[in-house]
Amino acid sequence: MNQLSLFNLEEFYEFPKDLLEHWENFLPSKEADELKDHLLHTVQWEQRTQKMYNKMVLTPRLTAWYGDAMESYESDNNKKENNIWTPELLSLKEKIEKEFGYRFNGVLLNLYRNNNDSVAWHRDKETKYGKRPVIASLSLGQTRNFDFRKMDHHQSKYSLPLTHGSLLIMKGDLQEYWEHRIAKSTRPMKERINLTFRLLIKP
Repeated sequence: MNQLSLFNLEEFYEFPKDLLEHWENFLPSKEADELKDHLLHTVQWEQRTQKMYNKMVLTPRLTAWYGDAMESYESDNNKKENNIWTPELLSLKEKIEKEFGYRFNGVLLNLYRNNNDSVAWHRDKETKYGKRPVIASLSLGQTRNFDFRKMDHHQSKYSLPLTHGSLLIMKGDLQEYWEHRIAKSTRPMKERINLTFRLLIKP
């Protein structure tokens, strides 16, 4: 596991190291290349709408949900149809579970097509995730900065570049006290696929 440089010199604030685990080369380059190409051409990508400021707008990225039978993914604004695990996604899920000891029953995929695609500040804090959820996030393709900011002190920020084949595990109280995002960029960028493995808890 990489040692994270989490100290914010401007704010003299130390990001809690027990909330993240970062493995920069979780997948070898060739394996990551093959998986990215496969997902780009086989996933049932969709562009969803979401409610922002009392208006329905298109999300600036494409998404898809795969998981166990009957495990559909519902957010506050929309519902994603459930696609049953493909052999490639199931194998990757089992690899992460075996290596780290966590359990997942679904994966949310995001395709950032270029520098204009993004996800706004948010927390993955919904009832279906339970308390202190663990989310394993695998990145493929273009390196993008993954930004964090503290809920009650937005000046406390941290940014982590997520590279091709890297794995980031978010855990503990991260979703309680920190927001995260992928911002738009002024620099041209190629495709990035992000797979976030999650455990949905039934009511």
